[in-house]
Amino acid sequence: MPKHIVATVDEIPVGGRKIVEVAGRSIGVFHIDGEFFAIRNSCPHQGGPLCQGQLTGFLMADRPGHYSYARRGEIVRCPWHGWEFDVKTGQSWWDPARTRVRSYEVAVQTVAPTDLESGLVKGPYVVESYAVTVEQSYVLVDIPGD
Repeated sequence: MPKHIVATVDEIPVGGRKIVEVAGRSIGVFHIDGEFFAIRNSCPHQGGPLCQGQLTGFLMADRPGHYSYARRGEIVRCPWHGWEFDVKTGQSWWDPARTRVRSYEVAVQTVAPTDLESGLVKGPYVVESYAVTVEQSYVLVDIPGD
């Protein structure tokens, strides 16, 4: 797979993102806790600019009145209709029962199954994600088939 330089490490601060055009695709590159992740900047619902959405997490409650905030800054919410996706894997976390959209085969980085313990259930939709590497001080995105 060809690699494309999309930024220097310093261009994307922790908690930040950069939207780039690579091989005819708009891609959001995110910096989360020292790691870089990339997903397609197109919500599978209606093509909204997914990567421009708010970065959020999950409000969890193990009993009434006892709340905690988990996975801060790892979930992107589409600015058009609020669909939520895991920035690290492209996996959806919202399951619209009556809407079907095209799903894409993606390269997903392995994430520890800690979400299973919290009772969260993954949705059926996945946005395209791309492998991101850092070489010297450059952030590179791998685009399959380019």
